[in-house]
Amino acid sequence: MNLSRRRVLAASAGAAAALGAAGLPVLQTAKPAIGDDRLHAEPLIPAQNRGIILYSVRDRISAPPDDSGVPYGFERVLARIAELGYSEVEFAGYNQSTEILGRQITPQEIRKILDDNGLVANGTHTQINPATFQQQLDIAETLGMKNIGTGSDPTGSAYQSDWDAAAAVWNELGRQAKERGLRLYTHNHDAAYAFLLDAGPLDATGRPTRSSGIRKLEYFMAVTDPKYVFFELDIYWAYVAQYKHRTYTNSAGKTRTDIFDPILTVANRTKRFPLFHAKDGDKDTSQANGYVMTPLGEGDINFQQFFETIGEPEFHHANWEMDTAPGGAANPGQSLAYADLSYDNMAALTIYKR
Repeated sequence: MNLSRRRVLAASAGAAAALGAAGLPVLQTAKPAIGDDRLHAEPLIPAQNRGIILYSVRDRISAPPDDSGVPYGFERVLARIAELGYSEVEFAGYNQSTEILGRQITPQEIRKILDDNGLVANGTHTQINPATFQQQLDIAETLGMKNIGTGSDPTGSAYQSDWDAAAAVWNELGRQAKERGLRLYTHNHDAAYAFLLDAGPLDATGRPTRSSGIRKLEYFMAVTDPKYVFFELDIYWAYVAQYKHRTYTNSAGKTRTDIFDPILTVANRTKRFPLFHAKDGDKDTSQANGYVMTPLGEGDINFQQFFETIGEPEFHHANWEMDTAPGGAANPGQSLAYADLSYDNMAALTIYKR
């Protein structure tokens, strides 16, 4: 099933009034009348900015040679990804089965595979550690990246002091990355948009037990230097945060409601988000997260509205991800089949402009 243009246009139109009231641009998305040559269609995500994080097809990257007929290892999987139409890849490790070459593949060999297939590495999820950061920058440069990042939060803490400490480290590492022509970024899960514990009363160890209503990652955005520290919004986990993290207890002990808005979070600081995980999900309130992951375009998240509103299409890079894409031994081709479907649905996102 392809992305329903009728569905996304209707949903986008329904949100237009609220977005306009927030002072954000609302682009024309009405389907043009037949014969009306005053409008033209443009892709919402430019072809050169459509990517995939290789975590989605990790089962095939790591697979040893087999007789399934499904690509395995970097050389075959990246060739297939290019055939599907993707222009960019985000790495989630640099290893494959040693049965393919009799040894581990090198970053230089991976770079040649990228170049041979016309692919660009737009980022990576690696460990951001001061002790190994220069080595990670070396790998990123070898692979031709402009961004280097992690799939983990800068800290798992709920306390302001720990986020302040993380900000100091990230500002310095971000400066080092910028010196070498790269941007340092962090990727979110839903917990990053839970509320900071930054208000009294204090517990027995002197830690705050209540919140002023500031979300953890938004605090981190405020205390890091926008020249040095950037973000990759995982759109799925952002909507999970909207579902899960809705209330906090203030210093007076009162419960307050504050609904997280992924679109406004990006639109108000759009140049701090060079990368996105375009991950979709079906609403399912029987699940703790409120959503179940699906291929892109098959779920309930309104990517049309999201990418229209944040603007800057040439700056933003969308990487498809689906954590649950691998099908295991029973269906070894599932992750690449989902990659195929998701690319088609990403490419189908269109805006109409005069």
